Amino acid sequence: MHDGTQPNFDSDSDFELDKPKRRKGIYVLPNMITLAALFGGFFSVVMAMNGRFDLASLGIFAAMVLDSLDGRVARMTNTQSAFGEQMDSLSDMVSFGAAPALVAYEWALRDIGRWGWFAAFVYCACAALRLARFNVNTSVVDKRYFQGLPSPSAAALVSGFVWLMTEAEVPGAELSWVVFGLTLFAGLTMVTNVPFYSFKDISLKRSVPFAAIVLVALGIAVINIHPPTVLFGLFVLYSVSGYAVYGWRKAKGRPTSVISTSTDEPEERGLHEDA
Repeated sequence: MHDGTQPNFDSDSDFELDKPKRRKGIYVLPNMITLAALFGGFFSVVMAMNGRFDLASLGIFAAMVLDSLDGRVARMTNTQSAFGEQMDSLSDMVSFGAAPALVAYEWALRDIGRWGWFAAFVYCACAALRLARFNVNTSVVDKRYFQGLPSPSAAALVSGFVWLMTEAEVPGAELSWVVFGLTLFAGLTMVTNVPFYSFKDISLKRSVPFAAIVLVALGIAVINIHPPTVLFGLFVLYSVSGYAVYGWRKAKGRPTSVISTSTDEPEERGLHEDA
């Protein structure tokens, strides 16, 4: 029998007690890949300190491969998160900022004293600035281009040269000023406004002609001929391609800025190339 009393709806506490609490946590798979990329950078630092510059360079290249996977895996599994974005940035700073600078310093720049750590610090600082700018400009930059050289490519340029010369058994002391110039070039190019093609408009979900798969197989075969030479050559070409695009646009009177006027969001918002 109804006693005439009414339930109290003045407070939301009764309803909050009945609501199941959502458990907070992080997604395992993409963050495991990011941690593996971070380990690649850490491994590179340790190997450089022990004079194993070939392995130090390989650690950076391994981090590059893993860094290209974590964002894609997060989107494919619908596990993107703000935590993952921040974790990715911190991992990139170690693997593509601090690690290449230390490898270059330990291998060659140490021999020219203060100029050596000057070049290493400029590279490291530019990597930090590049990553910070990427994070705040993600939604306004044309997704087809990077604003400045991506930090993984800059890291590959520096560590690739070290790897190539180590394989050729050329002492770093003989190339100190070459490494000085290369390190400054890679660092400063990261913070320019020069446009570098991002390859983000290439969809891996689309069907391609059979010949494309054959070309991929040929590319893998070419890299295996001598990985240090081929990879370093590819990243040299990429590092100058942005200046070529910039010069071509300038000559044609076209806008050189990569700030997008489109309302379409870049496909990799908040996730790195680096990238």
